[in-house]
Amino acid sequence: MDQGSDAAVKEPVGSNAGQEFVADTARDEALAEELLSRVALIEDQPLEQRAEAYTQLFEELKSALEAGDLPRA
Repeated sequence: MDQGSDAAVKEPVGSNAGQEFVADTARDEALAEELLSRVALIEDQPLEQRAEAYTQLFEELKSALEAGDLPRA
């Protein structure tokens, strides 16, 4: 008996479901590359500037994450 056959794989339904997944993956990869590039630039700075740049990056990421949150009751 194949245990892998018991696992359900959920995929988006619709004619462009695969395209949406590819677009999401491409967007995620682009965002990851952008973040890595930005961190590399920060790491090349002197310590004091690096600390300020990481604080700014933290605040931007925090704001982006909080913007995606649902309002709490």
